[in-house]
Amino acid sequence: MYGIGDVGFFDRVAPLYDLAMPPADGEALAAGLDHAARPIERLLDVGGGSGRAAAALTGPEITVVDASVGMLSRARRGRELAGLAADAGRLPFRDGSVDAVTVVDAFHHLPDQDAALAEAARVLAPGGALVVRDFNPDHPLGRLLVAGEHAIGMDSRFRPPSELAAAMDDAGLDPRIVDRGFGYTVVGVRR
Repeated sequence: MYGIGDVGFFDRVAPLYDLAMPPADGEALAAGLDHAARPIERLLDVGGGSGRAAAALTGPEITVVDASVGMLSRARRGRELAGLAADAGRLPFRDGSVDAVTVVDAFHHLPDQDAALAEAARVLAPGGALVVRDFNPDHPLGRLLVAGEHAIGMDSRFRPPSELAAAMDDAGLDPRIVDRGFGYTVVGVRR
């Protein structure tokens, strides 16, 4: 899921992560999930770490998927969420087996973003939605975030919303840019 260096970082900061990070934007996630053309009963929160995004959602059965075992332990113990250690580029789920996938504040950490998009498209049932919330590197605050993450040695690769939407289209998803700004939301609906 995360590049090797990033996994170690998140394993180390897991006990303090939720103290430093604000809650996920549940309204933005719900607005993204509203684009699904099917009921959402089963959702994967890929790169879900401590379960911040999952905690902002209600309704579906949620499984947090992350490569950081330290972060997953926070999701399991702190939030009592189902968690699975796995790589976003090789999701251990059947084709068409979930209704939605979220990637919140984590897409820029994925070492093979195109493989992660292909895997999300593969596990989504037709009409299911991939909702990505991330940070825009073209925004002034985004440029600061990029510089900060690279300064501490992260392998982050940020994409602006239009570039992510084009990559979703290439992965067989119908992309929609839901909102823009420092934090943005792009949704891809499985064709």
